[in-house]
Amino acid sequence: MKNIVLIGGSYGIGNEIAQLLVSSHHVFIASRSSEGIPAGATHLSFDASKDDITSLDLPDTIDGLVYCPGSINLRPFKMLKLENFEDDFQINFLSLVKVVHGLLPKLKNSEQASLVFFSTVAVQMGMPFHTSVAAAKGAIEGFARSLAAEYAPSFRVNVIAPSLTDTPLAKKLLSSEEKKEKMGERHPLKRIGTSGDIAKVAQFLLSEDSSWITGQVLGVDGGMSSLNVH
Repeated sequence: MKNIVLIGGSYGIGNEIAQLLVSSHHVFIASRSSEGIPAGATHLSFDASKDDITSLDLPDTIDGLVYCPGSINLRPFKMLKLENFEDDFQINFLSLVKVVHGLLPKLKNSEQASLVFFSTVAVQMGMPFHTSVAAAKGAIEGFARSLAAEYAPSFRVNVIAPSLTDTPLAKKLLSSEEKKEKMGERHPLKRIGTSGDIAKVAQFLLSEDSSWITGQVLGVDGGMSSLNVH
């Protein structure tokens, strides 16, 4: 059984990924809360924004890493301060870099580890009010491609770029069925995403079924980034 580390995993997409993997993998969830952790997974208390990943009791070999922490900070650019950009970069990108750097020796011990990060459809499309989060997620995409090139074939690195997904992080945007329906209509497939939609793609990228895929940004977005059906 492979060792999979999820940074975040007590709720939302991370939790869904953990539930998909826990019966067939050794799953380690490093997160602030242990609430909602599926039976069979190992929880380690960890705050990505300030804790050192090397202090955790993780196995010497890590076969899969998924970094889940992120933000949805949607505001007009004129209302954003430099600190808002710094905060978004910290949680989305810099903390990710720190985690990957700290786990590098354990990832290299794997026959071929798979790393999965998260971006947003707004990096490719350009959407109003997304300047801060799109900049931070864009950094992830560039980092992932460079990392994939540098460490091939030792490990694989891929990014999932979702559109709006029904998770606790997006609850302000999806606070009613009317809002969910309205947001869903903007997508060619006429619905918003679910945690399961995203988690199943992450499961695929962690598996041997995707062993010839690296350096890719996969749009899991209901067709939003590539189709114009209006």
